[in-house]
Amino acid sequence: MEIRHIRYFLAVAEERNFTKAAERLHMAQPPLSRQIQQLEELLETQLIERESRPLELTEAGQFFYEHAVRLLAQAGELVSMTKRLGKIEEKFSLGFVGSTLFGLLPEVIRRFKAANPGLEVSLHEMTTMEQIQALKDGLIDVGIGRIRREDPKVKRTVLRNEELVVALPMGHKLAHSDSKIKLVDLLQDIVVVFPKTPRPSFADQVLDAFNDRGLKIFRLQEARDLQVALLLVAAGVGVSIVPKSVTGMKRADIVYKTLDEVDLYSPVIMSTRIYDQSETIKSFMNVVYSLYRAEGIPYIKPENDE
Repeated sequence: MEIRHIRYFLAVAEERNFTKAAERLHMAQPPLSRQIQQLEELLETQLIERESRPLELTEAGQFFYEHAVRLLAQAGELVSMTKRLGKIEEKFSLGFVGSTLFGLLPEVIRRFKAANPGLEVSLHEMTTMEQIQALKDGLIDVGIGRIRREDPKVKRTVLRNEELVVALPMGHKLAHSDSKIKLVDLLQDIVVVFPKTPRPSFADQVLDAFNDRGLKIFRLQEARDLQVALLLVAAGVGVSIVPKSVTGMKRADIVYKTLDEVDLYSPVIMSTRIYDQSETIKSFMNVVYSLYRAEGIPYIKPENDE
């Protein structure tokens, strides 16, 4: 059985018509019919009920279809990742969520570029979910995100658990309070979360923090990204929960306050392709680990990393 057999079968199964499937594949109908017949002979079972109109799949055909969709997708990912691995010694692409730029990421990038002067480095702001797909599509080589999402083709390393703080407008009643602030104290405010799409995202981590404590947000405002969320806070629209590293971006109209909550943090997660063992990837990881050691920040180093 060859990949072309799978492509042909999927076209027929989805169009439910040999003529339409042949048009979709830009081929004549008789050769397509012969290919499907050959596939059935190889599998020693009937896949399509040819007497029905539109065509129907047999039970075996439906089973084969469901697995063939995944197999063809995996084949496409394999091609993309292999092409990317062949070019990684010349070009390196990093995907990141915007909030990580306020932490150690800029210094990581500077050190990595200094250690690899002949390497073309490109940066792409994207959500964690977009990073995972971009890794599998061969569009980026490393992703720095915050959402825990498992994928068998992606290796994920939690670099740190970053404390969360609350951003308040300067005139807020809690902005200059000496008492410790808890999430329950923010329920009278509009809570600004980000990003608005796609989900799940950091916004869901914040919402989960309230839900886990049995708290219901009565007024919620979704912002496109971190920058818009902070502008809304500065304008007095509401308050926002943000990673502590964001406090490095000083604004006269925003006050950042520590939250008195246990286990309230957001992870910083590095993602790479599971089989990617290139020297460039190893160099990037070494820069990350050495900087975290220098800053005295605990991190989890995978056992199979050298």
